[in-house]
Amino acid sequence: MLVRYGRMRALGLFEHNEATIPSTPTRVVIKTEKGVELGTIVGGISTYRTGQLKLSDEQLKKYFDDSEIPFTSEPAGRFIRYATPEDINEEKHFQKIAVEETKFCKKLTKEMNLPMKIVDAEHILGGERIVFYFMSDGRVDFRDLVRKLAQEYQTRIEMRQIGARDEAKILGDVESCGQKCCCIRYLKSLKPVNMRMAKLQKATLDPSKISGYCGRLKCCLRYEDDTYTELKKRLPPRNTLVNTPEGKGRIIDYQVLAQMVMVELETGTRTAVPRDKIEILGQYQPNNTNIKPPRENAPKESTPEESIPEERTPDEDFPEENNTTEDNTTEDNNTDEKPNG
Repeated sequence: MLVRYGRMRALGLFEHNEATIPSTPTRVVIKTEKGVELGTIVGGISTYRTGQLKLSDEQLKKYFDDSEIPFTSEPAGRFIRYATPEDINEEKHFQKIAVEETKFCKKLTKEMNLPMKIVDAEHILGGERIVFYFMSDGRVDFRDLVRKLAQEYQTRIEMRQIGARDEAKILGDVESCGQKCCCIRYLKSLKPVNMRMAKLQKATLDPSKISGYCGRLKCCLRYEDDTYTELKKRLPPRNTLVNTPEGKGRIIDYQVLAQMVMVELETGTRTAVPRDKIEILGQYQPNNTNIKPPRENAPKESTPEESIPEERTPDEDFPEENNTTEDNTTEDNNTDEKPNG
């Protein structure tokens, strides 16, 4: 069966011996590498037949490929039983305890002056492990912190470093669109978003309008990037000389979605013209009084120093943001501590 589980809402295949699978969303108790956890079966009744997941490996890979997640058909653990009301109540109890554990860990990091921000804690259902999620600019030596936490709670401690987008995935709330953050609702992976996408889609680069709950560029800027990029290719670049129904002029701006160009006419007035109503004449040359289209096979003339330079690609100066979770984890088994950092 395909199950979603854990604080980070991971997906994995789990072995079971049940003859049938419920047709409604069902909570299950599973055994993972972290311990006993609660999860939710993914997929409708059509996905399962006689208790078996009928999706092929290719179909499962396609489900993950949209977010470029490497998928393995190897089992992530095993199914124990369907969750009972007692299991649900125990989960709620551990969620309340996790709040206090987070506060206590924050207090210790402040006392020990550690350069890390404790985001949340996850108390595994079986009680055999507590996972603390934290943020930091680099690697942190938290061996003493892990030792004190293990002494306090008498269980295994795991510290897992996450990024800003992962923090929003754990703590996120309603976004400016009125919906819950996409990373909470359905995003399987947080792919990179760069400034080129924002510059192409937004008339203003006001940080309050293009930044999400995490303070980074909104993930939804990726959704329409392919469409915007394709539509922009249909529009001539700025400073292109064109012939319009109102006369000749040059393009000074454009509206990608509307497929309109803003043209400054020879008279100095400006007008918006649809893309299919213009005729391209050539490139703007400020020193030329007469506007003439370039001759075919004519030798190329050197560009005057005062001419307007060619438009730069917007993303040349804005590298992609890396949103992947950094790997900086450790555990404490109440026996041996390994240095990390």
